[in-house]
Amino acid sequence: MTANKDFSNSFSLTDEIADVVRERILKGEYEIGEKIKENQIATELRVSRTPIREAFKLLENEGLIDYIPNRGCFAKGFTQQDVDDIYAVREALEELAVRWAVGRISADEVTSLEEQCDLMEFYTKKKDSKKVFELNNSFHDVIYASARSRFLAQVLRSYKEYIDKTRKSFFYEQSYLEGILSEHRAILDAIKEGDVDKAVEAMARHMDASKQRAEATWIIK
Repeated sequence: MTANKDFSNSFSLTDEIADVVRERILKGEYEIGEKIKENQIATELRVSRTPIREAFKLLENEGLIDYIPNRGCFAKGFTQQDVDDIYAVREALEELAVRWAVGRISADEVTSLEEQCDLMEFYTKKKDSKKVFELNNSFHDVIYASARSRFLAQVLRSYKEYIDKTRKSFFYEQSYLEGILSEHRAILDAIKEGDVDKAVEAMARHMDASKQRAEATWIIK
């Protein structure tokens, strides 16, 4: 494992170290149960042990490492059960959000969803997976807001932020882009029609496809 990264002397140092270790775990460079050695990381990244320990705390909170007193930190990564649980919870929350959004969304928010889809189509044609990834997030943020539930929006954004952290090491494969666009168009069409059942069904299909894309990318043990 090598690191060709120059770290800044700023408050973000802990986050930068966490990003490196997180990516290694998600790519399978650390096996599940493998000890992550502080001194090795300190040497590779040319940093002191204090921010490394803070980074380990962040990753422990994310469920990516285990800290065992007097033994150290060990990689957890993702199992198939983890992925199943992540997407079962996310699908339930996203379906509830779109169910509420259908009856509460404003005309301006519908226009915003249309704009997100139009931009997604533009960047799909350009095969710009990073932009499609960003627009996917923006599309869902509009739905969260239009559900008119501050609590649900807070839970979903926090949960999605966790998922996005686990996906930080990749963007969408170009072969996925047409399907992602089609899934969002189906959700938009159902919302515009005011059809709750159709919107929930479209969201469920999108979540199922999203899970399949995640499974193809994550290292599942």
